[in-house]
Amino acid sequence: MSDVIDWTDAFDNSGYIADATRLADAWAKAAAQFRSNANADLDLPYGDAPRERFDLFYPDCEPKGLFVFVHGGYWHLFDKSSWSHLAEGALERGWAVALPSYPLAPEAQIAQITKATATAIEAAADLVGGPLRIAGHSAGGHLVARMSCAAGPLRVDIQRRLAGITSISGVHDLLPLLRTTMNGTLKLDRAEALAESPAHLPPALTCPVTAWVGAQERPEFLRQTRMLEERWAASGAEIEAVYERGHNHFSIVTALGDPESPLLRACLGA
Repeated sequence: MSDVIDWTDAFDNSGYIADATRLADAWAKAAAQFRSNANADLDLPYGDAPRERFDLFYPDCEPKGLFVFVHGGYWHLFDKSSWSHLAEGALERGWAVALPSYPLAPEAQIAQITKATATAIEAAADLVGGPLRIAGHSAGGHLVARMSCAAGPLRVDIQRRLAGITSISGVHDLLPLLRTTMNGTLKLDRAEALAESPAHLPPALTCPVTAWVGAQERPEFLRQTRMLEERWAASGAEIEAVYERGHNHFSIVTALGDPESPLLRACLGA
C-alpha cells in the first residue's frame, strides 16, 4: 500500500455522493413503514447481547428458501431497522428474508462481528428450510464473503445449504483500513486485518460467489471487487464480478427492493 494514497478519502463514500447525509433518515423511515405492514417476527434473539437480534419476514406463500441480508456501516454504524424495506423484492419472489443486527465497533472487534453474523445466519436458517442465499452491503459484503472462506465460521450443515453469496460493494481487503482515521474506532491491527480479509484467505469452494459493485463507486471499491474476483478465481472458486453502470455505493443496494432487478436476480439465482 502506498503512503501517497489518502486512505481515509479512499473509503469516504458520503463525501462524493450528493445528499448522502439525508439518506440514513430516508432509509429508516421507509424501513419503519415497511415493517408496520409486514408479516414478520421481529427482534428474534440469536445471542445474549442487546444487538444480537434479527427480523424474519415471511412471503405470502410457502418460502422457496431463506435470503439473509447483512447491512453495512463500516462495522460501527446502523442496525437492521434501517433496511427492512429491502426485503420486499425477495419476499415478492417467494423467499423468506432475515435481517440481522450485530455488535458494533469499538465495543466489538471485526473478528467478533464475523462470528456474531455467522450465529445470526445459523439461527435464521434453523427456522426456515430450503436453500440459503446470503448477501451483504459494504461491511456486510465483507461479512458474507467471510462466510465463504475456507475454515469459515458457519456450521457445516449451514455451509452445505448455501446456494449463493453476493457481496455488494464489499470490503474484501482490510489492510488499507489500518491507515484510515476510521481505525481509531475499528482498532484493527495487521494480524486481524489479514485474518479477516476474504481477499487474503482461500475460498471454501462450496457455492457460487458474486461480487457486485456500482461502476460509479470510489476507485477503492472497484479495486476491492476486482481483487476478490482475481484471487478467488485463481484458487478455483466459482466467482463473478459485476460492475453495474449508473450506480454509486448507496444507490446500488436499493435494487434489492425491486423483485425484477438484476442484482436481486443474481442474489436469488433467478
